[in-house]
Amino acid sequence: MAKIANKSSKPLKKTGAIGDLFGGELAGRKAKPATRAAKASAGEAGYTAKHIEVLEGLEPVRRRPGMYIGGTDEKALHHLFAEVIDNAMDEALAGHASFIEVEMEAGGFISVTDNGRGIPVDRHPKFKDKSALEVIMCTLHAGGKFDSEVYETSGGLHGVGVSVANALSDRMEVDVWREQQQHHMDFERGKPKGKLQKLGRAPNKRGTRVRFHPDPEIFGPKAHFVPERVFKMTRSKAYLFGGVEIRWSCAKELIEGTDVPAEATFHFEEGLKDYLAETLSSATLVADIFTGSAGKTGQHGGAQWAIGWTADADGFLNSYCNTIPTPDGGTHESGLRTALLRGLKDHAERVGQGKRAAPITSEDVMVGAGCMLSVFIREPEFQGQTKDRLATAEAQRIVENAIKDPFDHWLAGNPAQANKLLDFVADRADERIRRRQEKDISRKNATRKLRLPGKLADCTNSAAAGSEIFIVEGDSAGGSAKQARNRASQAVLPLRGKILNVQSAGKDKLAQNAQLSDLVQALGCGTGSNYRDDDLRYDKVIVMCDADVDGAHIASLLMTFFYTQMPTLIDRGHLYLAVPPLYRLTHGAKTVYARNDKHKDELLKKEFHANAKVEIGRFKGLGEMMAAQLKETTMDPKQRTLLKVIIVDDDKKATAKSVERLMGTKAEARFEFIQERAEFADEELLDV
Repeated sequence: MAKIANKSSKPLKKTGAIGDLFGGELAGRKAKPATRAAKASAGEAGYTAKHIEVLEGLEPVRRRPGMYIGGTDEKALHHLFAEVIDNAMDEALAGHASFIEVEMEAGGFISVTDNGRGIPVDRHPKFKDKSALEVIMCTLHAGGKFDSEVYETSGGLHGVGVSVANALSDRMEVDVWREQQQHHMDFERGKPKGKLQKLGRAPNKRGTRVRFHPDPEIFGPKAHFVPERVFKMTRSKAYLFGGVEIRWSCAKELIEGTDVPAEATFHFEEGLKDYLAETLSSATLVADIFTGSAGKTGQHGGAQWAIGWTADADGFLNSYCNTIPTPDGGTHESGLRTALLRGLKDHAERVGQGKRAAPITSEDVMVGAGCMLSVFIREPEFQGQTKDRLATAEAQRIVENAIKDPFDHWLAGNPAQANKLLDFVADRADERIRRRQEKDISRKNATRKLRLPGKLADCTNSAAAGSEIFIVEGDSAGGSAKQARNRASQAVLPLRGKILNVQSAGKDKLAQNAQLSDLVQALGCGTGSNYRDDDLRYDKVIVMCDADVDGAHIASLLMTFFYTQMPTLIDRGHLYLAVPPLYRLTHGAKTVYARNDKHKDELLKKEFHANAKVEIGRFKGLGEMMAAQLKETTMDPKQRTLLKVIIVDDDKKATAKSVERLMGTKAEARFEFIQERAEFADEELLDV
């Protein structure tokens, strides 16, 4: 062991880990070995009662906000609003409030007002010097929702919601109208700024108003409520309970450039059915919407649902417990899936299709199904304070029992629609089984050779540089393109008709789509976060569709796919649109091609004499063109015209919003877009 000494040759004193490291030998002198008892004694001396910190009031919330609202990001910020409006909704569900008002102010404040009973303001029996209002706002696990006689069901059983919102707000103001009197109290970062004030008589008013501003010390100086998000959260509450009217208002400067109205009133008598009918208005329904309810809204065991199966849109399941959104699902969703699966299989047995329905799973039933489910139970158990997932075991039984019999009756009473639904779901099951078998085969026969789609006519050039792939609609167009191509550098992939609209489709449906799977395989570069530009097999990806409205629609769907799934491919300049002709103009030995009606009129004036009898032929599609014509007009690099797809808008959020508006699930947004541009409706859509 090396010996260490200082310059004065006096021994160094070493303790703890450093001393142990050198075996206690310092400057030629051996130290006494430290015993466990000595170490324990020294440790105890450094850890005493003064090191025990007691966090009082709402200080734990401010120290660790993530434990109560999941973090300090935008989602967590809006959770504060959710907690406050949930309290107002609980008053409505209990039958004490008929309206709720939500107001967003320019200064970042947001307020929620109801005409319920009003928070109690009398002295609390346990805290003699405090009002019940102060106890509720400043104490964790304090509230009226622990008592089932006050609220049979509620979303805030943890008793921490509004107090957490108070703790994480730099300013909160509470007004209570109760017993013909108005009371007011101010809070700052969870602490009262004074005693409860009695402002005077208010004989014709009752209820509670909570106005608050999120604390920039917690959420950051630039954090603010997003009007679109708050508006959506507010509107959803009205769908969940038809017995309440919700009034919305927002400062105009906050909503400039958005679709959010300055004022609105929501009252939906049919609740979830109204919401689902509006959401699926642009989709093709396999059968009528199945809707119903069991028990009483707001009381233990109550359930409401609305379900519609679509043939051309992705499915979704929006679930709620006591009006609280549960985006991560839970036991109530399990009950829904079980009830629908059993009901459909029972129907199959009744109509002699039991064997065909045997392989159907709950996932097959949910493909293409738009579902809204709302359940009310006493003392629900959630995973975490943010209540994203319901864990109450009883909820599965409640929902399953509530839905099973009504679903059986609905199927029996609508045999034609029931059989269409059975065929639709059975086809989904067959497709799932086929894909699983294909994956098994590919695993069993795995080789180093790249697996490519069977319909792909690949080029002989193995390098991406100089290679092109033409994506065409249909086998007919694919046949012409394969004959017209340069085999060395041009590949052709035919797709069948209109592809999936990926903007309104979920991951499951996207993964199951055969056409898009073939396209991704052919390109070889992956999608999303797995995209690798170096693995892209072609330098140019060219969308080549018919020169009509249907072709433009298919091109739009493909561009939406690349924008959402492979944005880097666009950024790197790989995506192009071909410009095939719509007309062939012939006079004698002269032939020219026109892209559209406007171009045709220009060519008639420019290329031919006024009295010439020009033969005008209109191509019905690429498949109708001869290979030589397609090559000459559209595929030959020396003569063709290509349109490069780029994102010209510097604001990525604005671009994403435009794509969502035109390609998303809301038909009303597209309708508004058409109305705004009605004056251009008679102009040629493909004018380039």
